[in-house]
Parts: sequence; C-alpha cells; structure tokens
Amino acid sequence: MADSFSITLQIIIAVCAGIGAQVLGEFIKIPSIVLLLIFGIALGVDGLAVLHPSELGVGLEVLVALAVAIILFEGGLNLQLKELNEVSGSLRNLVTFGTLLTLLGGGVAAHYLAEFPWAIAFLYASLVVVTGPTVVGPLLKQVAVDRKVATLLEGEGVLIDPVGAILAVVVLDTILNADAGLLEISGGLVFRLGTGAAIGAIGGWIMGKFLRLASSLSEDLKNLLVLAGIWGLFGLAQSIRGESGLMTVVVAGIVLREFSIPEERLLRRFKSQLTVLCVSVLFILLAADLSLASIVALGWGSFFTVATLMFVVRPISVAICTANSDLNWKQKFFVAWVAPRGIVSASIASLFAIILTEKGFNGGASIKALVFLTILMTVFVQGLSAKWVAKLLNITSSNAKGAVIVGSNPLSRLVARLFQEQGESVVIVDTDAKACEAAKAVNLEVYQSSALNADVLEEIGISSMGTFMALTSNGEVNLVLAQRAVEEFQPPRVVAFFEQGDQDNATANKAKISQVFGGSFSVKIWNQYIRDQQVKLGKTTIPKLDKAALKPLDFQSLIDSKELLPLLIRRNETLMVMRSLDELKAEDELIYLLHDPRPQLLKRLSGGMQSSRLLLEELPEIENFERRSPLSSPETPESS
Repeated sequence: MADSFSITLQIIIAVCAGIGAQVLGEFIKIPSIVLLLIFGIALGVDGLAVLHPSELGVGLEVLVALAVAIILFEGGLNLQLKELNEVSGSLRNLVTFGTLLTLLGGGVAAHYLAEFPWAIAFLYASLVVVTGPTVVGPLLKQVAVDRKVATLLEGEGVLIDPVGAILAVVVLDTILNADAGLLEISGGLVFRLGTGAAIGAIGGWIMGKFLRLASSLSEDLKNLLVLAGIWGLFGLAQSIRGESGLMTVVVAGIVLREFSIPEERLLRRFKSQLTVLCVSVLFILLAADLSLASIVALGWGSFFTVATLMFVVRPISVAICTANSDLNWKQKFFVAWVAPRGIVSASIASLFAIILTEKGFNGGASIKALVFLTILMTVFVQGLSAKWVAKLLNITSSNAKGAVIVGSNPLSRLVARLFQEQGESVVIVDTDAKACEAAKAVNLEVYQSSALNADVLEEIGISSMGTFMALTSNGEVNLVLAQRAVEEFQPPRVVAFFEQGDQDNATANKAKISQVFGGSFSVKIWNQYIRDQQVKLGKTTIPKLDKAALKPLDFQSLIDSKELLPLLIRRNETLMVMRSLDELKAEDELIYLLHDPRPQLLKRLSGGMQSSRLLLEELPEIENFERRSPLSSPETPESS
C-alpha cells in the first residue's frame, strides 16, 4: 500500500497537470478537455508512469463521487428556467426519448459490431447515454455558439447525467438479478429519480431560505455553507438509495437558482472555480489509469461501434427529438455533432468493471475499455472540430443579434432605433428617470437601473444579446461598466466610449473592450448636434475593391474633422456597432451620421469619394425615420 507522501504527490501532480492543461488550452484556443486527456495519458501507466491512480484505492472513488456532485450542482445552478423554456420541448425529448434511442442504438451496435453479449452491450449503451457537463460546459466556453443551442446542450448535459447514471445502475441490477421483472426494473428507476428530486428540491428550498435570512454571514462563509449543504444532501440521498444523489444535486442547484439569493453571482463564480478544479483533476486521474492496450485489443468492431453511436444514432435521435422545434437545420446539425462523453461515464464504467469481476461476470474490462474509447473519440473528434463546425454553420455567438445600451441620450437612442428598425432586440439602461422617459417616448424598451446590477442585466437577457455598449458621457464609468460586463457575462462584442487616458488607467479586460464608433469623438458634442437637428443619417456600401480602397483618405479625414461619425455596419442582415474602419469588408453597408446637413457638404463628400467609387447616400425614408427617432425628441438631460 502506498504511503501518505506518495498519495499526496499523486494529487499534487494531478492538480498541476490539470490546471496546466486548462491554461494551455486558453492560450492555444482549443478545448482544454482534449489537453486533459493527452496530459493524463502521457503521465499515466502507458506514458511516463509518474501517475498511478490505483494507489489512491477507494479514495479515487470518493474523489470522483464528491467532485461529480459539485460539477452537477454547478450545472443545475447555471440553468435558467427562462432560457430552458425556449428549448423545453427539445430538451425534454432528448432527456427521455433521446436516452431510450441511444440505449437501443448503442446496444444494437455494441452487440453486432463489437460482438458483445446482449446484456453487456446494453450495459455499455446505458453508460454512454450521458453527455455530461464536465465536457460540454468547458467545450462551449471555448466554442461560443448562439445562446439557444448552448442552452439546449448545457441543459441536456446537466439533466441527462443523473438519468443516465441511474439507468446504468438499473441495467446493472437487471444483469445481476436476471429474474427481475419489468415492473421491478421500472420501479427502481422511478424511485431513484423521485427520491433524488424530492431531497434536492427540499434541500435547495431550505438553503435558499436560510441564505436569504442569513444576511450577516460573510460571502465566503455562505459559499462554504452551500458546499457543505450540497455534499450533505448528496450523502443523504445516496444513503437512502444508491445513485439518487446525482439527481439530488442537480435539482438543488435549479431550486437554489430560482431563489435569486443575494450575491448569487459570487456563489456561481465560486462553484465554477471548484468545477474547473474538479474536472481538471478527475480527467487527469482517470486518463492516467487508462490502458491503451486494452482499447487496442477491442479491435476494429469497437471503433465502428463508437462511430455508429456518433454519426448514426446521435443524428437520428436529435432529428426525432427536435422535429417540432423552431431550431433550424444548422442548429440541429450542431447539436447532433456535439455529444462528448465525460466523467460520469468514465467513473461509473470503472466501478462497474470492478463489480462485474467480483460477481464472476466476464466483460467488465471490455466495457471499461469501450467506454474510454467512446470518451476519447467523442472528445477528440467533436472537441477539436466543434469550433470549425460552428463557424462553418455560422451559428457562433459572434453572430448574435441585439444590444444592451447603457445611457439614454440622443445618440444612444438613435443607435437603439437603428437596431430596432432592423428587427433586433435592444434595451437601454439608465439611472435617470427623465432620460428613461425620453426613451420610452420613442417606443424603446428601457430599464431604470444601474448597469452594475448583474441581476437586472440577466433579467434583460444580456446572455443572448450580441452587443453590450456603454455610451454615457463619462469614459471612466463606461470602462468600469464594460469591464464588469466582460467579467460576468462575456458578450460577443463589448464596446464603450472612453478617452485613451481612461483605457490606460484600466487594468482588467481592456483588450476585450473596443472603442465605440472607432473612438476620437465626443458624446456630448454629437448629442448637441442631434438636439440642434444638425445631422443627417446616411449609408454607403463598400465595393469589391482592394483593401486600401476601403479606407480612402477623404473618408478618414471627415472622421478626424468631426464631421462624420460611423455608427453601424450591416453585414448579412446583422447590425454590428462600428469599432474600427479596419472592420469593413466588401459589400458591407456602413451607416453613418453626418454633421452639418448643408447640401454642399454632401456634394463635397460624394465628389471626394469618386476616386474610390465609394458613393455616399442618405438612408431611404430618412425624413420619416427622423420624425420617429430621438433626432427630433425634446431636449432631455444627458445620461451620466
């Protein structure tokens, strides 16, 4: 038996390797889960042999159980019922019918292709019905897809984990007790799910009530209290009925989220950090314990079994389960493509291999090897290709529409109306009551609140918006708001009005924040131009010319002279806030604001562009737009 120092060293190596893989994944922009598997195998029995998870004994099972409890609780805590409602039908089908289809399809493939006995084939299939958050979550952080697709995949990963784990236990019990009837089998499944859900709901409600009342507790202590509570609920459920603890922690997380407890964001951040640590350590340890020779010994039939599961069973399942949804074919394709297996499959497979061997059944080692082959193939193939597939299908969150605009002033309301005219969602946030009333007067959705209030931003739906724009007249305030948005919500595009000196004073996330409208303008001055009705809206379509022609000197000189302010780019029916002239591409439509509406200026501007064939023109129905927009609204206090 290994001594205490050897076990300590094993944990240290696993933690260092796991966090190292996470950091490297951030740097080279590939899913960290791929690197975790590579690092684990490299350090394990078939690599450098510096990690020997077997030395942990039953301690490895304890680590896996407690870590999976944290991971699933964090998954439940991040699920928003409001967002789940948008995909509720598809999600319900994937967790129910999808599970059944995967069980049947995987069992048939394992029997005929891998030549497993029927009982062992279906036990394997029950282990791989899950698409756990341990893999899906980190993958979606690297591959930013549109919110509806991300919500469906995250929801499936979190909810199907306990269902799949309990299903696997039921299938194992059926194998070990061959005389069990259908009623007994289904009863065991329902009882485990019901027990876990009941304990989780009650425990989550009690924790939520207590945290609301315990306002005197420090945030650090509240976070640790929740951690202790989750492990306590998990242990209680497990002691009543094996494997029901997984459902308990998921339901507890969902219920606690609905309480909207004070400083919930700090709790989610703490649990997210714990989850990253747990995923890192567990994947390293489980991969290090993997014998590549046992996988090779399975033969080509097992490879084709996994391929069938990935490229036949999963697409059929998704097609049937999302048939009546409003998802388009691109979104369905991506959901069908991304179904990596993770910690729950690996840990339960390792446990079942031991149990089957102890009970005198053959096939335990083969099941473990085939499950790990499934994990390896799904993680490597889908993990490495997911970003490319999302870009090819054009469903990345960078194409997300809509905007949250902080500051209700004439310029921001004009931009909001442009988004609204395009049919995109837009919300203005401001603390000034009169400024909010001015926005409401032109039929804009507005929240009178501080943009530092994360709960308000969540209620607005910032997670599904494409742009966060801070456009008050105070550059320092704008940078603070933009930095908070990056830290908490990571919108695809974060822009703000600020001076260069303001950015120099900022230390965090400044690389992720762009100057709105290319910078070098004054919000106060352009607001005054709009109030005085000394502006015209115009547009120009960028021709198919060489790159140098996209930024003619005359165009740039008008920007520098404060006579022209580029606002938005319309590309492929999507509006994007202008950040730099370098963003312009051929066939883009640039919407701009022009100061001094005298005809000679438009004439001079048009004539100056002839050499580059960039013809500027006023927007269609510009006069009607001006009468409907803040351009003609009464003067209001400018937001600060």
